[in-house]
Amino acid sequence: MDQPDRPFLSRYLTHAVTRSRDGLRVLRHRGPSQIQFWFLALAIGIGAGFAALGFRLGINALQAALYGTEDVQNLHSFAESLPWYLILLIPIGGGLLVGLILHRFTDDGRVRAVADVIEGAALRDGRVETREGFASMAASLITLSSGGSSGREGPVVHMAGMISTWVCNRIHADGITGRDLLGCAVAAAVSASFNAPIAGALFALEVVLRHFAVHAFAPIVIASVAGTVINRLNFGDVAEFTLITPGPLQFYVELPAFLILGLVCGIVAAVLMRSIFFAEDVGGVIQDRTGLPRWLRPAVAGALLGGLAIFYPHIIGVGYETTLSALKGQILLHEAIVFTMLKVAAVAITFGGRMGGGVFSPSLMVGALTGLAFGWIATSILPEVSGIHTLYAFAGMGAVAAAVLGAPISTTLIVFELTGDWQIGLAVMVSVSMSTALASRLVDRSFFLTQLERRDIHLAAGPQAYLLSMFQAGGIMRASDHARAADPERCAALIADGICVTPSSTLETAMPMLERSEDGFVPVVILDKDDATPRLVGALFHIDALMAYNRALAATAAEEHS
Repeated sequence: MDQPDRPFLSRYLTHAVTRSRDGLRVLRHRGPSQIQFWFLALAIGIGAGFAALGFRLGINALQAALYGTEDVQNLHSFAESLPWYLILLIPIGGGLLVGLILHRFTDDGRVRAVADVIEGAALRDGRVETREGFASMAASLITLSSGGSSGREGPVVHMAGMISTWVCNRIHADGITGRDLLGCAVAAAVSASFNAPIAGALFALEVVLRHFAVHAFAPIVIASVAGTVINRLNFGDVAEFTLITPGPLQFYVELPAFLILGLVCGIVAAVLMRSIFFAEDVGGVIQDRTGLPRWLRPAVAGALLGGLAIFYPHIIGVGYETTLSALKGQILLHEAIVFTMLKVAAVAITFGGRMGGGVFSPSLMVGALTGLAFGWIATSILPEVSGIHTLYAFAGMGAVAAAVLGAPISTTLIVFELTGDWQIGLAVMVSVSMSTALASRLVDRSFFLTQLERRDIHLAAGPQAYLLSMFQAGGIMRASDHARAADPERCAALIADGICVTPSSTLETAMPMLERSEDGFVPVVILDKDDATPRLVGALFHIDALMAYNRALAATAAEEHS
C-alpha cells in the first residue's frame, strides 16, 4: 500500500533539500536584501543581548563578592569603609589573574575590544578573533570586578562580534553579509548593555560599519530592539541615570558658553586619549628595560590603582555613582577638578597595564565632572543669565564621550537614552559638535582609530588607504609561466638591485615600488630557508595591482550606497 507514495515522498524531500540549499546560498551572498536575513538578525540580536546581560550581571556578582557589598552602584561609598589593605590587594589579585589569562591565551598579551571589531568589519569580512576574544572577555570581567578603571562596552562589543563570527563561519557568509551580521550583534549588545536601542543601532552603523547603507538599517534595528527588550525584561524600563530635570535653557544667552564647553571637552578628551597611549608606551618601555614578565604587568597596574583607590575610591570600576553625583550637582568645584584628573590617571593606568575593559563609561564620568566644573565657573560669573550648573555636566558628559568615540550622532543619542531627558538637546548637540571637531584633529579621528593607527592599520583615512593592505602580491602576480610574464633577465637585474617583493607583501608595500618602477612591474621572489638567494616565482604588474584596487574601491562604494 505504501509503494505508490514513496516516489512522491522522495521528490518532496529532494525538493525541500534543494530549496534549503538555494536559500542558504542566497543568504550567504545576498543576505541583507532578503526577508529571511531579518530573522537571522533577530536571532543574533537575542544571543548578543543575553551575552551582554550575562556579562553585566557577572560583573555585579563578582564585584559584590570581592568587595562585600550588595549595592555595586554605590561601590565607592561602601569602599570608604573597607580596610585599606583590601582596597590595595583586590586590584593586585585581579591584575595577576588578568595577566595569566592573557599570557596563556593571546600572542601579544593585549585585550581585544572595539578597535578590533572595527578592524574585523573593515579587513576580515566581519570576523573577529575568537580564542583571544574569550580570554579578553574573562580578563575584562575580572578587571571591572576588581577595581579596574574602565567600562564594559569594549568587551561586550567584541563578545557580540564573536557571536556573529560563529554564525558567519557556519553559513560561510561573504563580506557584506558578514559585516551586516556583525553590525546586528554589536547593536544588540550595546542596546542590552545600556538600555539604548536608538544609540545601539547608530553605534553599529557609525562606529563599527562606518557607513549608513540602507540595506543594513532594518536588520540592525531589529537586533537592537531585541537587545533592548532583553535588558528591560531584567532591569525594567528605566534609565541608567535618574535626574532632576534642569531648569529652562536661556539658549540665546548661554549658547556661547556651551560652545566654549565643547572646546574644553575636546581638549579634555584628547588629554584622556593621549594619556592612555602615553601610559601604554611607558608600560612597554618599562617592561622591556626591566625584564618584567608580561603576565605581571597588569598586577603592577593593579597595585597602582589600589594605592590610588585607598585615598580616592571614586576611581574604582565604571564610576556610575560619581557620574550620577556630578549630574545631580552634588560635587563641589575643586572636587570635580581633582576627580577628573584622578580618573584620567586611573584610566591611563588601567589601559597602560593592559587590564581590560572599554573607554566609553570612563569618558562619561570624565565628561560629567568636566562639565560640572565648567558649570560652577560659568554660572558664578553670570548668575543672572545662567541656567543651573548641572546642565553643563549633562552636556559635558556627551561632549567628552563623543570626542573619544568619534561618534557624535550615536553618543548624543546614548546620553539622552541613559538619562531619559530630551529637553536640553540643543545644549548637548552644540557641545558635542565642537568637542568632536576639535578632538578629531588632535588624534586620528577617534580613540579606536588611533589605536589601529598605532598598529599600522590605516582605517582613519578611509578605504582608499586600508584596501591596499588587503591584497597580497601572491594573489595578483603573474607567475613565471604566464603567457604575459615579465622578462626573466629584467627581473634578475631588479632583484640584484634589491627591488622585489615576496608573495605575502601587500599592495601597501608594493605600490611605492611600482610607482617608481620604469618597467611597470616588480619581481616576486621567495627566500628559501637554506639558501639566501631569492627565487623568482613571478612579477607584480602595476596595471594588475591598479585593477584589483579599483575593483575593491568599487565594491566598497557599492556596499556603502546600497
